[in-house]
Amino acid sequence: MNKIQKEVKEYQEERNWHLLRPGDLAKSVSIEAAELLEIFQWDNPELKEILENKEKVEKISKEVADVFIYCYSLCAELNLDAEEVIRKKLEHVREKYPAKLMKERKPGNDLYWKIKHEHRKRGE
Repeated sequence: MNKIQKEVKEYQEERNWHLLRPGDLAKSVSIEAAELLEIFQWDNPELKEILENKEKVEKISKEVADVFIYCYSLCAELNLDAEEVIRKKLEHVREKYPAKLMKERKPGNDLYWKIKHEHRKRGE
């Protein structure tokens, strides 16, 4: 368990929030992610535009933090090492969607969806 995950676990325990069920934490991840998405609800600014708006960046950072806190909490409660599960998933996705293939995609090419569909058929 990494340093930040331990800190989140302590934060939860100090408030007796470690007694929450995993489903409660998963729901909270989704709720906080929806709050992050709400920031972009009626517009879709380019990265440069967002970076120029310090207020929007601050709102985004707060919602991202909420999502991470609940994700780390869920990992802590399930005895998962957050860094390990992320690295494992990245390794899987690197194999599933090779960078060279993805960079060669052309507009209208459904390569991504074809690969995704094949993996789903195999239950991955």
